[in-house]
Amino acid sequence: MTPAPLRAYLVDDEPLALERLSRLLAPFEEVTIAGTATDPAEALRVLSGEQAKAIDVLFLDIQMPGMTGFELLSRLGEQPFVIFTTAYDEYALRAFKVNSIDYLLKPIEPEQLERAVRKLERLRPAAKPEWQQNSELPKLLRELAASLQGERREYPRRIASRVGERITFLELETVTHFQALDKLTYAVANGRQHSVDQTIADLEQRLDPARFLRIHRAVLVNVDWIQEVNSWFGGKVVVTLKDARHTQLPVARDRMRSLKLRLGI
Repeated sequence: MTPAPLRAYLVDDEPLALERLSRLLAPFEEVTIAGTATDPAEALRVLSGEQAKAIDVLFLDIQMPGMTGFELLSRLGEQPFVIFTTAYDEYALRAFKVNSIDYLLKPIEPEQLERAVRKLERLRPAAKPEWQQNSELPKLLRELAASLQGERREYPRRIASRVGERITFLELETVTHFQALDKLTYAVANGRQHSVDQTIADLEQRLDPARFLRIHRAVLVNVDWIQEVNSWFGGKVVVTLKDARHTQLPVARDRMRSLKLRLGI
């Protein structure tokens, strides 16, 4: 008799990452997606309620604004099976400390995902394994969450721009925003576009999140340069920068909450 598909719940504050993971999981008949969340607080509500009984495995991002993956788990009364997703090797190592099923380094590759699903199938027992009933696990999770909150990463202050064989360096405090156009990424400083090698997603992970905020899939803005936020007819929202051109940048609907939190509005 073929076992029922594993019911997965996906949590990641990045909508595009959720979409990609959902697409990668689609070919696996052994897994069905029971739900997704970009807000860890919403995920906590679901995983703390009756719906949690219908979830077999949690695909969980570690570094999220407002609540890390470790903190989310520390608040749960009963621990689910977990496959962590992270952009950082250091977090992946910590994931093993909480006896997760596996971890997937972003950007997630199909081979990685297949390995994790096969491992989950092998370990899927009829009863909760001993580690999930360990009374010390919530304490360990809280310690890991606290350690993440206390970290102070060193972020770059300059970024390289290449034109042919020539490389110049831009002071990041002068960069008003980064924008993806025609499959290329540009840093905009002093009203000029400078080509950079990284994607918007790469820059979002690499640069100081206290300064640079992604407000659109193709735009990463330096919040120090935001002059005002305007709502237009039809619900469209744009930010106006305090550069010489008073550049206006679109804000995606799913980015409004994080923008308001960052600006305190």
